[in-house]
Amino acid sequence: MSETYPVAAVAWLVGTDQRSVLEIGAGDGALTAQLVALGHDVHATDSSAAAVERLAELHPGVRTSAATAERLPNVDASVDVVVARNFHTYDEEAALAEFSRVLRPGGHVAVIVETLDTKIPWVRKFARLLGEETVVPETPDSIVKSTRFGFVDADSFRHWTTVDRDGLCALALLDPRVATMDPAAQERLLDDVRALYDDYGRGPDGMQLPQIAHCFRAGVIEHPWSVPPRDGAEAEAAPVREPDDDDGLLIDFR
Repeated sequence: MSETYPVAAVAWLVGTDQRSVLEIGAGDGALTAQLVALGHDVHATDSSAAAVERLAELHPGVRTSAATAERLPNVDASVDVVVARNFHTYDEEAALAEFSRVLRPGGHVAVIVETLDTKIPWVRKFARLLGEETVVPETPDSIVKSTRFGFVDADSFRHWTTVDRDGLCALALLDPRVATMDPAAQERLLDDVRALYDDYGRGPDGMQLPQIAHCFRAGVIEHPWSVPPRDGAEAEAAPVREPDDDDGLLIDFR
């Protein structure tokens, strides 16, 4: 099951005018497809070489790279927007330093966090099976306190996804805690998920799963030191002015 987002959320994060977008942690390419559909020039990255290979197959016209948020292949000041999922899983300070390096003046970072809407009773039970805490994500503190980015805007977008029995199991497997379980424990949890669906579901017609896309964005601050010289480039030294005899401090005692 691919994790897609509301069109309004993606447009809010990145904009509707054509831009150069660097996607961090592209994964299954669902967000990549949405960015391309909005007309953006997308460079999709992921730390998994296998994921990047799949991305290249799914989106042959999109530039792809195996890279981490903390070490990006892009040259300085080369993209308009950096969009990231799962931002909390990165070394946030190192990632923000890289984001500010590759962003052009006027560019911004965009972060999206997807949560289940646990106001619905069956969704609350599903979240408990996964061990999820029913809390609303806060604005990333590392961005708020960063000297590299300005004020952080925030918005949220509620949306619904139709899931059947297999789709609910696939959604459970997207959770890192479930994906890293040993096979026996994983199968026991999936049995519980299937039982939950059978209690609440509508058979092959599926049921509506409410989710909330929490979105954050912040513009890069243009410091003269925010974009270091590229490798091999020599920084221009400021001209040294020789002191003149009459350059001393003159004090008028009149």
